[in-house]
Amino acid sequence: MLSAYIAAAMRRATYQLLVDDEGFVGEIPGLQGVLGHAETLEACREDLQSALEDWIWLGLRLGHAIPPLDGIDLSQPIRTQEAA
Repeated sequence: MLSAYIAAAMRRATYQLLVDDEGFVGEIPGLQGVLGHAETLEACREDLQSALEDWIWLGLRLGHAIPPLDGIDLSQPIRTQEAA
């Protein structure tokens, strides 16, 4: 479920080439504060995904609402077979 959420978020990512050859910046619309920056596009994607993973982990740890993406809601408790 977590991998599917990360994949869904990364599909939404947008990237911008910075002026004066300063690299790239990436963001994920709807996920406030998730930004990546690097000299190359591929490195920017990796930085953005790392920022996303940290953002999810911290948000869940602090009890923040994580916006659902593609029907994946990380804020919902996971039901185990014992709880069902």
